Amino acid sequence: MRELHRVNQFQRLWQLSHGETQRLSVAAMAQHCFCSERHLRTLLRQWQDAGWLQWRGESGRGKQGELTFLVSPEQLRQQLLTQQLDAGEAVQALQVLDLHPERLVKLLRPLMGGQWQKQSPVLRIPYYRAMEPLRPLQLTGRAEQHLARQVFSGLTRFRDNDVEGDLAHHWQHDASGRDWYFWLRPQLSWHNDEPVQAAQLVEQLQQIRHSPRGARLLAAIEQIEAPHPLAIHIQLRESDYWLPQRLAHQFCLLPHPEFADIGSGPWKLTHFTAEMVRLESHARWHLQRPLIQRMEYWITPQLFDRDLGTSCSHPVQIAIGDPDELGSLRPVDRSISLGFCYLTPRISANFSAEQAQSLIALIQRSGVIQQLPLDEGLITPSHELLPGWPVPRAERETIALPPTLTLHYHLPVELHVMAQALIPLLAQHGCALTCIFHDVKSWRDDSDLSEADVVMGDRLIGDAPLFTLVNWLENDPVWQPLREQVLQTPLSAIAQQPDALQRSELTQQLFQQLMCDGHLLPLFNYRYQVFAPPGVEGIQLNSLGWFDFIRAWIPPPTTASAVQPASEPVP
Repeated sequence: MRELHRVNQFQRLWQLSHGETQRLSVAAMAQHCFCSERHLRTLLRQWQDAGWLQWRGESGRGKQGELTFLVSPEQLRQQLLTQQLDAGEAVQALQVLDLHPERLVKLLRPLMGGQWQKQSPVLRIPYYRAMEPLRPLQLTGRAEQHLARQVFSGLTRFRDNDVEGDLAHHWQHDASGRDWYFWLRPQLSWHNDEPVQAAQLVEQLQQIRHSPRGARLLAAIEQIEAPHPLAIHIQLRESDYWLPQRLAHQFCLLPHPEFADIGSGPWKLTHFTAEMVRLESHARWHLQRPLIQRMEYWITPQLFDRDLGTSCSHPVQIAIGDPDELGSLRPVDRSISLGFCYLTPRISANFSAEQAQSLIALIQRSGVIQQLPLDEGLITPSHELLPGWPVPRAERETIALPPTLTLHYHLPVELHVMAQALIPLLAQHGCALTCIFHDVKSWRDDSDLSEADVVMGDRLIGDAPLFTLVNWLENDPVWQPLREQVLQTPLSAIAQQPDALQRSELTQQLFQQLMCDGHLLPLFNYRYQVFAPPGVEGIQLNSLGWFDFIRAWIPPPTTASAVQPASEPVP
């Protein structure tokens, strides 16, 4: 990009004296700018006309002249960045950002958060890592799962711990619970403005059924068809009253059958690279339209140096600032995650149920979780599996553990800290713990846990926590041995129970039994937080620790300070 190249050349001269007036020859300046003397004279003339500097040269080859700088390279980069953003060239603007983190913070601070650009509201979020491609059957990251639900729709969707219609507006089933009809909304539209066809949705659901993950999730489905352009008929082998929840699962989000990045959700994906992810409001979405025109994730890992005070590996920060100015960001919402990190012993001939219960009792009594060397306020020990479902305290007296145990665990980093803390704790009780780390965010089908005596992981729970917990037992590889031995019968009984209250009670009883029998110990929950700059309203945490992009809004600049505090939404 020629403009950036000019700024870089100007910066080379500026750095010779750190912006102070200096005397140089044209030949010396040309050498520093890696160009000819003739071209350097052209640059000086252009820069002087643009108000960047003043040059008072003296006639004669090799003579020195006086060079006075009127602006700094940072000011020029800020101007260039603003010009490119105003022109909608955000991708080109990212090329300007090759700076030291401290300088980058100063450059980006005025541009992050909520902005009005060409009469349209835009929200820019700095993010600390590149995103995975948005493929619903493969996503593991919390941010990617949230984004996928913004881009893609399913037949149903989760909302407020329940399930509601999405592409389908109603559904019904017969008395046996095996014959289901889902009625589609009229005039549905893909992001490329093609109409959504029932046959396309059937095609996508069939592909999901035949994938390894989808096959487990939709195991009861026998046949899917589109008997009418606005109807989908699903027949089950056996009754399954979780079917609406299953179709709202991340795995059942439905991309266009020919274009994997095109969905029918509230936001369309218009740019996806390792440097930037851009979403734009889908004007023909079938539910409540977003209040912001565009969302941008700027992948700027250099901003999240802990020394800068801007790290957000867990809280979501949608604006940044200098370390001394982070107080200007207001925490607009916070909550304790429903999801939790957990430990599950795998009972075998070498590790008895009594020893597993003894291990859990040891961890609970030791206070090891409260003593983990982690940032204050990041986690809280799990006292409930779900609200109102207390984690039982192990009553068993400590008995001898096996002389050796092998622990397998994956990300996040807090589980690594937990694993390291368990080594000396178990050693005090005569047990040598071997820890094996898997560089994944959740257990996958190819994860080899055959030699594991103990497993730790992170169970993300979004909406519909009851179904999410049941689905965890049905599908996660960590539960495969126990699923084959004892879980299949109670899980089938829960799925075939038509009464929602009864399903809830049976689910709670099953998990209470798992915890009492030494199969599961919830360890800790995360403290989710969202920080926002002044002028961004409607920020509300969802169950994934992100905020609802549809509800966020930015007051127009002429009215942003007219009402204090911000007005409440009209019911």
